Amino acid sequence: MIVEPVVLLAFVPVGLALNITPGADMMFCLAQGLRGGARPGWAASVGVSCGAFVHTVLAGLGLGALVAAYPSAFEVIRWAGVAYLLYIAWKTFRTPLAGDNAPAMNSVRSAWQGFAVNLTNPKVILFILAFVPQFVDPNRPVLPQFLVFGTMLAIGGLIINGLVGQFAGGLRRQLSAGTPTERILRWMSSTLFGGLALRLALSARH
Repeated sequence: MIVEPVVLLAFVPVGLALNITPGADMMFCLAQGLRGGARPGWAASVGVSCGAFVHTVLAGLGLGALVAAYPSAFEVIRWAGVAYLLYIAWKTFRTPLAGDNAPAMNSVRSAWQGFAVNLTNPKVILFILAFVPQFVDPNRPVLPQFLVFGTMLAIGGLIINGLVGQFAGGLRRQLSAGTPTERILRWMSSTLFGGLALRLALSARH
């Protein structure tokens, strides 16, 4: 087998605990659910999970260690993520969450945004480099083990973040455009995106 069943059983609860811990990915899916409803919230979760899986593949191939070793590469990716999150924050602030003036959220676009946000957060690959190797058997092929563990993390994150987006989407269905509640939730959504950008901008490499 690629991974020993005992090791996999030890990995699953730890991975789920990490998925449940609130972080940038969960906040992004929450904001997308508030912004567009349950379907965009789930779509954002799909994109985030795909991004996390790509990070795992890169870590397994050794490219993650290369990014970690070169601060300039890390900084380019980080600031690209900051700029993208600020753009989404501005669009969210300017766009009504509900009502006739609210454009329909495209689930495919939400998925791509989730993928881009996760992929431009180099802290994710550094985390994977620190966490996943603890469960890797160096006497077995390394990349297949990373793929197994990455799949488990992606599935757990997909379910948990998707449920968060669905919950936020349920709140959005109760809104009418222009009401105080709608304006407050739109501000909250925009602030979440802006806060994620600020967090990424101020984050250190380690």
